Amino acid sequence: MVAEVKELEAQHWVKTRSSLDSSESTFLSWKGKIYSFIPGEKRKLLFKMLGVSVSRCISTEEGSWDFTSRELTYYLNPETEEILPKWENPWTGETVPVLHVANNPVQGHFNGKFPAQVEGDSTTFVFDIFPTYPNPLAENPKFAEYSPYKTYQAAELFKLTVPTADLFNPELNSVSQLKLSWDRIGQWLPWMKMGDRTGNLIYSAVGSKVSGLAGLPQVLQDEINHRLPLYKQAPKAFSDGEDMTSWLYFQKHFDAYLAGEIFPLPAAEE
Repeated sequence: MVAEVKELEAQHWVKTRSSLDSSESTFLSWKGKIYSFIPGEKRKLLFKMLGVSVSRCISTEEGSWDFTSRELTYYLNPETEEILPKWENPWTGETVPVLHVANNPVQGHFNGKFPAQVEGDSTTFVFDIFPTYPNPLAENPKFAEYSPYKTYQAAELFKLTVPTADLFNPELNSVSQLKLSWDRIGQWLPWMKMGDRTGNLIYSAVGSKVSGLAGLPQVLQDEINHRLPLYKQAPKAFSDGEDMTSWLYFQKHFDAYLAGEIFPLPAAEE
C-alpha cells in the first residue's frame, strides 16, 4: 500500500506527541548512538545515549494548544552503557566533565494542519527541522575553546508512527503506541572542548511512548527519583522566555563545569 499524504488536525498531533488531557504528563523515551563525522576520517562511535521527554499540552482556544516539556539525555559509555561523568577527548587527549542534556523548558504552540503519511493501519508524521541562529557563546572569549562558531546550525529529522485508528478514536486522549525515529546532524557540543576543529556529530535514535515514569529504563528512573525529581512531571503551565538548550545550559553552569561537578545538576520538584 502506498502512503497517502493527508492534512490532519492539530488535535491529532497533540494525541501523538502528548495528550489532550492537560492534567497528564506524557513520557517519550529514546535510545541510540552518537558518532563523529570528520572529512577524511573514519567515523568513531563516541557515545550511546538514553533520553526522555516529559510533556503536557494545554488547550488555549478551539484547535490550539500550548506544548510544554522537559528533556533529559544521557551520554553513555559505548561499551558498558554506563552514564559518563567524564570523557577523554580522543583528538586532544584532555579529559573533560560531561554535561548531559537537561533542557527545561522545551515549548511550542500547536495549531493549524499537520501533514501526515497515512498507510492503512499506520500514520507517520515527518518533520525535517533545520535550526539556525546566533550561537549564544560566540561573543564571549572565555568560550573560544568550547564553541567559537558564530552560528548554531543543525538538522533534526523526526518520524513518528502511530496507529491510524487511535488518532480518530474520540475515547482516547493519547495514542496507545508510538514509534520514534530521530536523526540529527549537529556541531560539537561545547563541553567536548573541540574549539574550531572541523567535523560534526551524527545522532541516530529510536524511541517510543511509555506508560509513565515506571515505564522508563531503570537508569532514567533512578536518576529522576534520586537526583532530578523535577522531571517526574511536565511543567504545569507554559512559561515566557526562551527554551533551554545544551549551549545555554553550558553557559549558565560553566563554573560548575570547570569545577568538575556531576551533571545534570540536581533539580528538586516544583
